[in-house]
Amino acid sequence: MKNRLKLKRNVLTFVFALSVTLAFSQDLVKKDSVSLQPEKQSSFRRHFLGSSLFSLLNLAPDPGDFYQLEYGYFLTPKDAIILEAITWKYHAPLGNSKAESYPGFVRAYGISAGYQRFYWKNLYTSALASSFLQQFYDLDHTKIQKGYQLYLELILGYRFEFCKKRLFVEPAYALKYWPVNTNFPASFSEIEHGNNNYKFEPSLNFGIRF
Repeated sequence: MKNRLKLKRNVLTFVFALSVTLAFSQDLVKKDSVSLQPEKQSSFRRHFLGSSLFSLLNLAPDPGDFYQLEYGYFLTPKDAIILEAITWKYHAPLGNSKAESYPGFVRAYGISAGYQRFYWKNLYTSALASSFLQQFYDLDHTKIQKGYQLYLELILGYRFEFCKKRLFVEPAYALKYWPVNTNFPASFSEIEHGNNNYKFEPSLNFGIRF
């Protein structure tokens, strides 16, 4: 009962924070829409594609098995919606505070949707929600069972732009929180128990606008 109440409280806190952010930006979205003059619309690049620089670790001798593809669309010069496709493999709890590994690994496939708001210059915040299908494998790489994970992110970052704002790099720091994590095998649950269901983590994305 206590765990359920804690889960509900944490989810409501995240939803409240997201709602306040969206409410605060609603008036700003209207102002930004007006501020985009017709003569500038033709040169305004609304679309962008990006990924994480950490994906380049897949080229290393010991690949990270992390892949991310992001598509974004600017509603106004300061407001964008984001869609992502992500897959990764991990061998220990994401909020690992015990330095213990699973008797196997997890392969996750996810789709994310989010909102990005730019403030002073290129300082921005983002809020994303991801749904992951998780597949659990034992040490022999045999699939045991499947589970579901809800993964939430609140991000603070800055976008550096190059080549007439066609290319960009985004160093950022994020609070990542997964309130729903279901159907773990018993052997995985023993390792998972007692670990955090959140973490603070840096990120470094890159991309192109068009």
